[in-house]
Amino acid sequence: MVEDRLSRVFAALADPIRRDMVARLAVADATVNELAEPYPVTVQAVSKHLKVLEDAGLVSRSREAQRRPVHLEAEVFDLMTKWIERYRQEAEQRYRRLDAVLAELAVEDDPGTPNEGAAS
Repeated sequence: MVEDRLSRVFAALADPIRRDMVARLAVADATVNELAEPYPVTVQAVSKHLKVLEDAGLVSRSREAQRRPVHLEAEVFDLMTKWIERYRQEAEQRYRRLDAVLAELAVEDDPGTPNEGAAS
């Protein structure tokens, strides 16, 4: 189910360390040790963070000789973007309708506009 996958993705990205890892992996693949360098946590903790990202489909691991680089799976962002875009468009339509109503009210309240029924 799409919602379940989205829930896992958004839950995985709720953690600031995991969001930072995703940002770093957007630039280049990295090993677990490379990813662990800037954080005040153990390599095991970073591995747990990566497991959450992997379970959500955001990253994958491969084997290159002795290295096991972590790779960002960009197609998951297409899923997120489509979901976000749908609601962005709906919100934008609501704001356009609100703008139209406010513009109508402004014309009605404009003192320069002759009012019907006003005493002359």
